[in-house]
Amino acid sequence: MATVSTQEQPPPVEAVNVDVDTSADEVLLAATNHDLETLSNLLRKDPALAKVQDSDTGFSPLHAAIASCEADDEDDADEPTKAEGDAVNKNALDEEGALSTVKLLFENGAIWNELDNADETPGCLALRLGLKKVYESIVDAGVRAELLFGRLDQYAALAGDDEDEDEEQNDDEAIVGFEPSPVEQRQPAPWQQSNGTTNGGEDLQGFEPAPNPSYKIEDESKAGAAQVAASEKHTEHEPALSNPNVNNEDYLKSTLTYSGDRLLDSDKNAVMMDWETEIMKTSADQLAHKPGLRTMNVGHGMGIVDRMFLENKPSMHHICEAHPAVIQRLKETGWYEKENVTVHEGRWQDVLPKLVEQGVVLDGIYYDTYAEDYSDLKEFFQEYVIALLDKDGKFGFYNGLGADRQVCYDVYTKVVELDLFDAGLDVEWTDLKVPDLKSRNEWDGVRYPYWGTIDTYRLPTCKFVG
Repeated sequence: MATVSTQEQPPPVEAVNVDVDTSADEVLLAATNHDLETLSNLLRKDPALAKVQDSDTGFSPLHAAIASCEADDEDDADEPTKAEGDAVNKNALDEEGALSTVKLLFENGAIWNELDNADETPGCLALRLGLKKVYESIVDAGVRAELLFGRLDQYAALAGDDEDEDEEQNDDEAIVGFEPSPVEQRQPAPWQQSNGTTNGGEDLQGFEPAPNPSYKIEDESKAGAAQVAASEKHTEHEPALSNPNVNNEDYLKSTLTYSGDRLLDSDKNAVMMDWETEIMKTSADQLAHKPGLRTMNVGHGMGIVDRMFLENKPSMHHICEAHPAVIQRLKETGWYEKENVTVHEGRWQDVLPKLVEQGVVLDGIYYDTYAEDYSDLKEFFQEYVIALLDKDGKFGFYNGLGADRQVCYDVYTKVVELDLFDAGLDVEWTDLKVPDLKSRNEWDGVRYPYWGTIDTYRLPTCKFVG
């Protein structure tokens, strides 16, 4: 008699959907090959592909297009570059193809300051490879982006309430081609590792003047103390990292240490260093070129530029300083008793409106604050320089705008020049050689090197148009 099996049959295997979308790889390959036709077709379907990144290298399509102009090895360097893509054979491609590819990517929303895993932006890569035309195209894209975001920030401020501001921010992020700097953690470049410090992974945030990382003050009871130490001994354990940039409110509560050739905050960030002396001397000489002028400096710090101003014998000199520790130092070192010197205690945002009301007129104004960003500098010259400066007077500022890397420095040189002109000011640049800070161990004992690999300091001297 036949038996019937009662064993349960296995359930049918459900179909598994496998994501086989290769569009990101395709766009990176097309950018590498400078294949404009394929790239255009891919971006037409999805413009967001202009912003993808390779998971291994962090390369964006911009990086890929530029990197393909580098010979794979020394043997390839002797061979002529190819006008068309040759990623398979690893031959270097020509700059014109890279330039066309870069422009197409920018038209579709590529991020000009995206970082790869080696902490290089596309501009850093183009500069290293000597691709001048590509580099200039990236700088121009950066200028457009920063100017646009500056305008959008103004519109957001006019919105008035938080809900409107949130909507404006969302709108900003949706604009093709102009995005804030990336904030993902990146692998530091080799030059940043020698002294244990790094700016890899810091949020560039529009490339603020002297980007300054912030750390928690563990003992809040010390906040605001006007402690000025003459010794270099500082044995407190290092506080935990809080956020990438010092804000002005926390800075004004922090303890400062005068330590030989530098002024440090509570977290060993350099507020000012002695290597800046040549910069300050040149600035003071250009702003106060003869005796008897009326001058002002905002941000005393170590007092370097104020000493330089006094050497030029002004008829009056104003100092505006907000930090309690620096104010105490001013008192201890006799600045309040110096002839023709007036010290104003407080933030310039509170002091300068009063000077404007009093009808103060100045021949030379210098701005060198700490823990403020470009929007503060812009407000300073748009609102107060034009109100306080004599018609033949001159204005200068410490130009650390985007000083982390050359491409950012070049972008902000152009941005500030345009914004100054918009405020009715012309600017002349004086180039000064930056000393080899790394070999001189200038960053030893400093948490964050606020000056990158930039060789030339661009010193601004501004006067009214016409």
